[in-house]
This record gives sequence, structure tokens and C-alpha cells, in this order.
Amino acid sequence: MKKLFFLLLPLSVFAAKPDRTQVLQHMHVAKSYFQTVWPDVTKVIVSPDKTRPSNIWTRAVFYEGMLELYKLDPKASDLKYMEDWGEFHHWSLRNGLKTRNADDQACGQVYLDLFDLKADSARIKPIKENIDNMVATDKSNDWSWIDCLQMSMPVYTRLGVRFKEDKYFTKMHDLYADTKAHLYNQQEHLWWRDKDFIPPYKEPNGTNCYWSRGNGWVFAALARTLDLMPTNAPHRAEYVKDFQDMAAALLPLQRKDGFYNVSLTDESNYGGPELTGTSLFVYGMAWGIRSGLLPASKYQKSVDKGWMAIDSCVQPNGFLAYVQGTGKEPKDGQPVTKASVPNFEDFGAGCYLLAGSEILKSK
Repeated sequence: MKKLFFLLLPLSVFAAKPDRTQVLQHMHVAKSYFQTVWPDVTKVIVSPDKTRPSNIWTRAVFYEGMLELYKLDPKASDLKYMEDWGEFHHWSLRNGLKTRNADDQACGQVYLDLFDLKADSARIKPIKENIDNMVATDKSNDWSWIDCLQMSMPVYTRLGVRFKEDKYFTKMHDLYADTKAHLYNQQEHLWWRDKDFIPPYKEPNGTNCYWSRGNGWVFAALARTLDLMPTNAPHRAEYVKDFQDMAAALLPLQRKDGFYNVSLTDESNYGGPELTGTSLFVYGMAWGIRSGLLPASKYQKSVDKGWMAIDSCVQPNGFLAYVQGTGKEPKDGQPVTKASVPNFEDFGAGCYLLAGSEILKSK
């Protein structure tokens, strides 16, 4: 009976650190579930509205998380799974070398990291040519929705580091600054997903609409950018400040059970557990503590509580509960329940794996 009582306690009372052995085990279970559902990396993704190739952003996010797991616990079968995917697509982008769509560029993060494991120029030639096309123009208003920051900023960062050229950091900031000027609330330190949610748009309770996963994309993008960016790189200080300001704004919005609502400031608007936004916040905060940008005394409890929450979503077969499907606001992909299957299962697993990777890297 004592064991049963323990399991019924709310997540907020747990004081223990996540068990690292269990974290790694659950990451592999979640990863293997997706590999079982998608054994063929070349298979197109069919949904009611259209058919998409498997190098779209949703799949790229999965591979981002899988790569972080591989770096911590390498398995030859996992590397083959990733390399087979890249090779099938010839390391290309969904809409070709001329695309300016950040969703198309997300796969470049994975290609660049796989290049680090095997220095084959074929792995980075298409994404470099694509970003070089962006750099060569003055246009800087491409990122008109905040998801773009996670999909593309880490690509620019990786190119800037690998080729030791500030032009990538400069162009990235041009794009970031344009998005920030339109979609970042300088007072509340949170982001509107796109122009549709800028006031006078309000949530049912009268607050601004800040979508959890959208803000999670920004938070993760800043972490993934700062993680590699040289200390003397242009505009680094601004990214650090925005990251720290966001962390402080997010801290009081966490639910008692460790999750964040899909609407960060209105629990009445499709409130309830949700894995993806929470995972990205756990990932960012854990990285912030590890990097010395966030004090553990203030944020570690939130990280531990958040991890306990999302880890409880891992079902015995590896299926992840409470994943909101694709969209742009709280009402999309509803209902989000323990048993509901999102329209894409890949990016939810990627978000979970990213969070777990930082839990394992923590001291």
C-alpha cells in the first residue's frame, strides 16, 4: 500500500533528481517506438491534406533529438537510420536550393551534425548553397512566424562555426531582428506566434495569446544557437538577454504538475498536460543551467518537475501521450489526451529526446 500511495502523489512534491538510468532507458523506448512505426526512412508522409517527403521539419526535429541521444549513447543501428534518411534525400531540401522557407531548412541542422561524424561534403553542400543564397540578399522578413527560429537559426550557427565566417551570424541576426520587432513582447518577454495573434487579439480570459510550443521553439532555438556560438560572435549578448528574459517569464507559468498549458497565460483555453512545449522549456532551462546562464538555485526545481511530467507521458510501448499535433494556437490538434494520436508523431518524440539529452548532460 505504501508504494501505491507514493505513485498517487502529485508530481510537484517530488524532490529527487531524475534517475539517469531511467532517463536513458525511456529515451530509447520512445525513439524505438517511432522507428517501429516508421521503419522505412524513405516513406512519404501522407495526411488528409497532402503528401509530404520525409525531410520536412517535423521529421527533422525527430532527428535532432535522436542525434543528441546518439552522441550520449551511440548505437550503429541509429546512425544507419539517420544516414539512410539523409542519403535517400541526397542531403537536399524539400523545395530545392532556392527555398527561403525555414521549415525546409530544418533538415540542414541534422545534415550538418552528421557531417561532423563523417566529413563528406555531399552532406553539407546543398544546405550551404541554400543559406548562401539567403546571405547574398538584403531580404530579411522571411521568418514571419516564430517557429522559424528553431527551424533555421541553428543552421546559420553551424555554418558560421564550421566555416568561421561572421556573415552567417550577421544574416541570422537580420532575420531574427525582423521577427523580434514584430512578434516579441518586450514587456512580457514572450512571443506571439504570428501576426494573427498580436493585440487586439486576446485569449478568452483577456490575456495575450502566447502559444506554448511556439515559445518553446524560440527558447530552444536560442539554446541551440548559444550552445555553439563563439563568445565573440556578433549579437551573442542580445540572444543571451532574450534567453534569460524568456526563462524568467516562463518560470511562474509552469503548472503545479510540471506541465505548461498550450495557452501559457490562459489555463481555461484548452488547458491540460501537453508534452511538446513543456519538453522544449525543460530542454532550454536545463541547458541554461548547464551553460551557466541560469542559476540552478532558481531553475533546477522547475526542470526536475518538468522532466517528471513529460517522462510520465512515455507509455510502456514508447508511445508519447499528450502531444498536441501541428498547428499554431491552443485550439489546434485538440483534443490532447493520454490516448490521442497527433497527426505527426515525429516532432513530439524529437522534443522529448532533446529534453532528455540535457537531463543526462546535467551535473
